[in-house]
Amino acid sequence: MPVIAIAPCSKPHDYEAAIERAGGEILRLDRTVHKPADVIASVDGLLLPGGGDVLPSLYGEAAHPAFSAAETGRDDYELELARRAVEANLPLLAICRGAQVLNVACGGSLVQHIPDQVGTLVNHVLREPSHAIAHDVWVTSGSLLESLMREQLEGDTCAVNSRHHQAPAALGKGLVASATAPDGVLEAIEDPSKRFCLGVQWHPENFYRTGEFRALFEGLIKAASETAR
Repeated sequence: MPVIAIAPCSKPHDYEAAIERAGGEILRLDRTVHKPADVIASVDGLLLPGGGDVLPSLYGEAAHPAFSAAETGRDDYELELARRAVEANLPLLAICRGAQVLNVACGGSLVQHIPDQVGTLVNHVLREPSHAIAHDVWVTSGSLLESLMREQLEGDTCAVNSRHHQAPAALGKGLVASATAPDGVLEAIEDPSKRFCLGVQWHPENFYRTGEFRALFEGLIKAASETAR
């Protein structure tokens, strides 16, 4: 059974349940115990979960008034995890903040506050219930995301939940867009040169009971199983 490391977050249950239902074993990371280099060398895959905002100075910008910091030490820890995972071609699934971490780790930047910088009428912050559908995303033809979600797509669209006020802006090295919202906000990114490197802005883990996005976790587990051999 492949071992998937999950970076620490305040609400780990759904991430863990989604990994376990897809057939993975969990390593719950502790920033004070698990050094990124050791983690990447010892596990079969990595999941970066949601949370607070990445410090804008890490991608060369001043903070927007809506900036809401993550836990102390989390940015540096997760950015190193992401960089090392990409360098090692370790299967990586990044969710919401995690997708933003992935983009910054690869040298990209972020839209700091969608309502001000995009001016959209699309609801990107629908918090309750956690699995409530907020909007559709358009999935890029030929992408890893499309191959994973093919059975769930209606044409090239997929309905998602949403609770993020930030999103990838300039894409990091090697990354491409694999889904967008109707307002043009990037909703998924991936690195097609890697075995499995995918970031999504919605929260697929919240659907672990009903399985609408199980294919994303199964894809991670399948790629991680190849690492484990």
